[in-house]
Amino acid sequence: TLIRATPSATTVEIIGQYIYFVDKGNKNALLMDILKDASIKTALVFTRTKYGADKVMQVLVKNNIRAEAIHGNKGQNARQRALANFKAQTTRVLVATDIAARGIDVDDLALVINYEIPNIAETYVHRIGRTGRAGAAGTAYSFCDAEEKAYLRDIEKLINIKIRVVEDHPYPLV
Repeated sequence: TLIRATPSATTVEIIGQYIYFVDKGNKNALLMDILKDASIKTALVFTRTKYGADKVMQVLVKNNIRAEAIHGNKGQNARQRALANFKAQTTRVLVATDIAARGIDVDDLALVINYEIPNIAETYVHRIGRTGRAGAAGTAYSFCDAEEKAYLRDIEKLINIKIRVVEDHPYPLV
């Protein structure tokens, strides 16, 4: 009898993973800069907290980007409606917490953005696994401020990959 065990966290090889080192105060500006690219049809943005999800969503809406937030404080109907809008691409950016994102299964989701690096390395694998499904290419951007560097080290150790750093962006960490 042959028994195979797969590691608890494997990162899909076809997902392009990139890290942006950025000051906490410049994350919104960096997000706006990335979303200026009209070829990005939809993006799933992760925050650590419900409050953070709402704040990011408000910034996006204020900048005329169709966005909705889903998290544990939203009712089931509101979450389902937001997800349906996102799948239909009437909502361009869905901002989610990890708990709310468990049920997110969207075909052709090309971009996941970790607005905040998760403090649990396995969570990173779950987050980026929302893209690159069914053989499609996917990209994961992570915004890392000075306080989050330890989380990044844990993630790289878990996935056994050194995530490519984007050096050329307007909001580098100083």
